[in-house]
Amino acid sequence: MAEVKTRLERTKCLNRDSYGRIIDYLRISVTDRCNLRCIYCMPESGVPKLSHEEILTYEEILRFVRVAAGLGITKVRLTGGEPLIRKGFVDFCKRVVEIMGVGRVSLTTNGVLLAPFANQLYDAGIHRINVSLDTLKPDRFARITRRDLFHRVWNGIMEAHRCGFYPVKINVVAMKGINDDEIEDLAALTFEYPFHVRFIEFMPFSPEDKWTSHFISADEIYSRLRKLGKLLPTVSKNSNGPARYFQFLGAPGKIGIISPISHHFCATCNRLRLTADGMLRTCLFSVEEIDFKTILRTNEDDNFLAKQIIKALQNKPAKHSLNREIFKKCIGRPMVKIGG
Repeated sequence: MAEVKTRLERTKCLNRDSYGRIIDYLRISVTDRCNLRCIYCMPESGVPKLSHEEILTYEEILRFVRVAAGLGITKVRLTGGEPLIRKGFVDFCKRVVEIMGVGRVSLTTNGVLLAPFANQLYDAGIHRINVSLDTLKPDRFARITRRDLFHRVWNGIMEAHRCGFYPVKINVVAMKGINDDEIEDLAALTFEYPFHVRFIEFMPFSPEDKWTSHFISADEIYSRLRKLGKLLPTVSKNSNGPARYFQFLGAPGKIGIISPISHHFCATCNRLRLTADGMLRTCLFSVEEIDFKTILRTNEDDNFLAKQIIKALQNKPAKHSLNREIFKKCIGRPMVKIGG
């Protein structure tokens, strides 16, 4: 690793891909298991679970993080499945923060288990959190997630707020005919709380999915939001991703709009994704994966691992495909298997 760090200091470009983008953001899925069955993520019956041996150990993930940090990765997001399901997760968070530093590690969760863990996570150095919540109606929540757990999620959000997490980001998948009548109500949370409510365009998880009937473009979402009041462009100092941010006049919270379909953001993509079974994806919509589990479980040293990470990001595509290949992102690997 000394050689790699020396090169990094000398060139300052080991994390620059072949298109000139700085790749400094790593999303890590720690498990493929989830306690919800969201209609846009996996079938009601669930998906076959990885065995214990197939999933990267915490030590293997930590080694990958250490090497990636030496190459210029400055931000890490921990995801699942549902990461809070995995035993020993809070202690693992502490160790990731020790490598990356406080403020550089964040968490995405569905919120079901958040309330009892929020204080421990904050003490571990996780101060930024994203919670998935597509509706404020308990009965609708049960239909979307196939689990009647709305109040546990809402309590988790409020507990994170009380503990001092900032920002608390609420991720909303906007779906026509399912929850689009709540766009304004969800956005109105920003008048009461300093939350970042982020609306995400609905993405298909199989070519057979009748996704177009549920798709709402970012432009339509923005048009709906403007009915609530004057919406001003703003920035989020804590944002690592592609959301465009706005703020209602006088509101403590912010609005984010993420448009992977109608206005793709490939030219500024700065991320890599490591799946729970050790596959590295340089693009969410790509079917290409690089097997890092095998590398981590051989006798290869950190310099070899670093060279393979550099090679992977150099092969990151310029953009996702605009034909039907774009919609193959979850064929054979549902979103829960990739990492949220």
